[in-house]
Amino acid sequence: MATPVDSGLYPTTPLETFNNLTDAAGGDSTLYNLNVFYNPGDIAWMITSTALVLLMIPGVGFFYSGLARRKSALSLLWLSVMATAVVSFQWFFWGYSLAFSHKAGKYIGALDNFGLMNVLGAPSVGSPRIPDLLFCVYQGMFAAITVALAVGAVAERGRMLPCIIYMFIWSTVIYDPIACWTWNSSGWVFKLGGLDFAGGTPVHISSGCAALAYSYMLGKRRGHGTQELNYRPHNVTHIVIGTVFLWVGWFGFNAGSALSANLRAVMAAVVTNLAACVGGITWCLVDYRLERKWSTVGFCSGVIAGLVAITPGSGYVPAWSAVVFGVCGGIACNYATKLKYFLRCDDALDIFAVHAVGGFVGNILTAFFAADYIAHLDGYSVIAGGWLNHHWIQLGYQIADSIAGGSYSFIGTCIILGALDGLGKFLPIFKLRASEEEEILGIDDVEIGEFAYDYVELTRDVKLPEDEVDEGMSTHSLDGHPSAMGHHEKNQDSVDSSNQLAEWAHRA
Repeated sequence: MATPVDSGLYPTTPLETFNNLTDAAGGDSTLYNLNVFYNPGDIAWMITSTALVLLMIPGVGFFYSGLARRKSALSLLWLSVMATAVVSFQWFFWGYSLAFSHKAGKYIGALDNFGLMNVLGAPSVGSPRIPDLLFCVYQGMFAAITVALAVGAVAERGRMLPCIIYMFIWSTVIYDPIACWTWNSSGWVFKLGGLDFAGGTPVHISSGCAALAYSYMLGKRRGHGTQELNYRPHNVTHIVIGTVFLWVGWFGFNAGSALSANLRAVMAAVVTNLAACVGGITWCLVDYRLERKWSTVGFCSGVIAGLVAITPGSGYVPAWSAVVFGVCGGIACNYATKLKYFLRCDDALDIFAVHAVGGFVGNILTAFFAADYIAHLDGYSVIAGGWLNHHWIQLGYQIADSIAGGSYSFIGTCIILGALDGLGKFLPIFKLRASEEEEILGIDDVEIGEFAYDYVELTRDVKLPEDEVDEGMSTHSLDGHPSAMGHHEKNQDSVDSSNQLAEWAHRA
């Protein structure tokens, strides 16, 4: 979030106000008006950015829901909002302290801010322009959306309860340390000089690699590799809605990472939108070359790929370079969707291809195009820059950061899930995967008991034997009412067609 190098040009904040006992309490509001030390415009912008990032989480749910089959559509929406609840509690409990405490080490923070203790009006770790409490709630949205991205891997075959437990553990063991070493001034990547403005490694690479690990641990969906499993997205409208939510929210995600209302935030907004547009066009062109169709799903996927790619460099690179980020992100992520066949993994929603690969591409391109004058648009940040500034070693820093974050996330996720599934052998509630029968019925039915669409219930009605009717309705009530399930004397024909419909729904 902040710059790796302190120029000493931070805006003047009377830090002596927060010394001694006052500092320990995060500022004493009975002695001082803590508001006078911060710009109201900065605070307003960061509150707005927090809300924008929160908006992205249901966007992830809609995007994933549209890509999945209809009998698991609601469960993916449910998981995205549940991730917000679980991770927000974890963040309050100890997540923020583990990631951003002032006494953090190279790899993880201390517990001096446990339960948001001492988190109030003192200048934040991320920037002295905003108070600790505001930085906390903003960063909490980052933690929540990272988990929401990762748990899409459970699509169509994962059980809910172990996934909820996994959310809390993964946030603590995986996300918090990576966020600490990337954005906390005590972290090893921060000290090394790695450039990650808004989450190339902590958000995208970590979630993408976690999703790959989760997919491996769950195994392939029933019917994978056969005609029985329909790969077509069930609701393209949901995908478009999710893309719009994400696109709008990404302005708070990237531009908000400037942590104040300044020219650097404006530049981040410009490159974010440009990379998204170019990424969508690029993906469409790649698909059109092969299929001669202008795919809506392809455009939306390309937009997300462009947004992911620009994320780490959005506060460091000039506007023209966003075109390169969009093109490279769109092409790389498009071809990376084929990796799941090479890896023999059923990554149902291509989370690894878009987020891990897109994040890696963004990190590498940041090494090439980071410019010192862009970082200094906030008035105080100084970086050595990338290859544009002849700082050749920056590429090594970016690669080290990417590999470390991805490896740690993948291995750590495998260990967490392996432990949960092992426990499931003794306590079935911890078992990761739904049974074959539950998978056939659909996760929405078995785990939630609710459905995204009414006509899922219709398949139950039409599959009833001919001698069964709706509860409370006799066969006499059907006489003379052709609109009520058709003419009763034609039930046999109805059953035949119903069986076909039920078979269609079974595969859907």
